Amino acid sequence: MILLANTQPLITSDIVIFGILVVFMALVQYTTGLKNKFVRKFYYFFPPLLLLYFFPGILNTTNIVSGESSQLYEIISRYLLPAGLVLFTLSVDMKVLWKLRKKAGLMFLAGAVGVIIGGPLTILIVKSFAPDLVGGEGSDAVWRGLATVAGSWIGGSANLAALNEVFKPSPQLFSSMVVLDTIIANLWLAILLFGVSKNKQINKFFRANDKDVDEVREKMEAYQLATARIPNLSEALAIIGVAFGGCGLAYLIADPLVTYIQANYPALEKFSLTSTFFWVVIICTTLGVILSFTPLRRLEGAGASRVGTVFLYLFITAVGLQMDIVSVINNGGLLLVGLIWLCFHALAMIIVARIIRAPYFFFAVSGEANLGGAVQASLIASAFHTSLAPVGVLLAVLGYVLGNYGGYICGLLMQWVS
Repeated sequence: MILLANTQPLITSDIVIFGILVVFMALVQYTTGLKNKFVRKFYYFFPPLLLLYFFPGILNTTNIVSGESSQLYEIISRYLLPAGLVLFTLSVDMKVLWKLRKKAGLMFLAGAVGVIIGGPLTILIVKSFAPDLVGGEGSDAVWRGLATVAGSWIGGSANLAALNEVFKPSPQLFSSMVVLDTIIANLWLAILLFGVSKNKQINKFFRANDKDVDEVREKMEAYQLATARIPNLSEALAIIGVAFGGCGLAYLIADPLVTYIQANYPALEKFSLTSTFFWVVIICTTLGVILSFTPLRRLEGAGASRVGTVFLYLFITAVGLQMDIVSVINNGGLLLVGLIWLCFHALAMIIVARIIRAPYFFFAVSGEANLGGAVQASLIASAFHTSLAPVGVLLAVLGYVLGNYGGYICGLLMQWVS
């Protein structure tokens, strides 16, 4: 098939695209429960979450749909995902969850250090055989663009934008860096999602066990079993009301709060505190935790986290809709630089995980908190269990705070070796 990126996609209606994604999502979920040997073998090599991610990417790459022109990602990520965060945290046991903080924090810092050190080392390596890939002068100096990526890989897109103002790469160079950031972030997410299905094998390599993680999961599952019931109409509407009421309240607070901070404390922009969505994620998570101490926690028995999981799965398909496999081929040089850099990030985390015997859960969530941010980190955490979503959010918040500092240090180091 010849891919024509500039031609009109076959399907342009968002409601039709949404219908396709939902049907595919339901089909994958149904077939995972089948006893057929072929189906089981298929899902062993192609885990369900990975399929939910790649199928929309294939539709986008083959120009059946256009992720760029579709509004689905904007709608799902801005409305459904925050609503899901409220439902995920509604029944969380914070006392048990707090036990996960030490190893999670160490793994996150290991990933950040891997990015900071990996940047200049990558330039040195690539410079030895393809100096043009990491060369340039003035505003076209590649290290300037890579410094913005470093901020994104420690914190998020807000940090990338902030460091763009600090190092001021040319617009063309910055556009290339956005492509690099997107390609590697998507690839890393796919790798981590695949690893979730191989959790036990990876834990053996790390000489770790999921004792602490399992404690949270088992308490959550025990609570679900003890309170599980068929929801009546009032409970179903209450779940929807809590989810979208919480999301609406978050935006009601976040919008004027950001306006106030921008007007009175513009210096806080370096901490990503002028990002509306940052505050929406924080408020939704906090609201869910607060509600977990109220009688509304009983909505978990009526299926609150299951509704949240539906929102999460829709978000995975929406993220996949942004993936363009052709862009990987067209940006081979940038991809090589990014892959080498990613290896340093992963290597630092692997070494620390082996030393402290951290289970794969901490590796995956911390790795995605670095390269993906709050949304993707909560997605990875929820892939292990919905009750663990707040871990991803908390680590990503740490990334937002450290992203500008880490990216700045990495930028100076890359300038030094260039």
